[in-house]
Amino acid sequence: MVTWIRPLGAHAERPCTLVVCRGCCCGDPRKNPGSDHAGQLARLREAADASEGRLAVRTSDCLGPCAQANVIVVQPTTEARRRGARAVWFGWALDDTATDEIIAWAASGGPGSTPLPATLDLHRIDPPAPKPPADAGRRRGRRR
Repeated sequence: MVTWIRPLGAHAERPCTLVVCRGCCCGDPRKNPGSDHAGQLARLREAADASEGRLAVRTSDCLGPCAQANVIVVQPTTEARRRGARAVWFGWALDDTATDEIIAWAASGGPGSTPLPATLDLHRIDPPAPKPPADAGRRRGRRR
């Protein structure tokens, strides 16, 4: 007999989540010296702490579009995702105004729950195209 054990958080509802790039370019004071990168991340985390679980913050080593640093991805809640909402990518989020707008939108529900403000739409970017697996070329056999 096999007993299946489901992890406690496997089906937990996820809040609106901010994924903050802090890789090679995003968060690098050499690339964008006029921005308070550490302060931005601290403000995002403070907003999540104050949200009573409606907002979460994660960091990523690299999200890809380095030319558009700082990149922040706002992922929808579990419920909004069930209704078809998808993550929204923002670039050039370098100043307090952009950070404030992202926090306010995410705290009000984010993708699929609250319309995107026109001013925040100016920071919207396309996510990078998916890369094929590193071994994809080796799997294909040569035809002769």
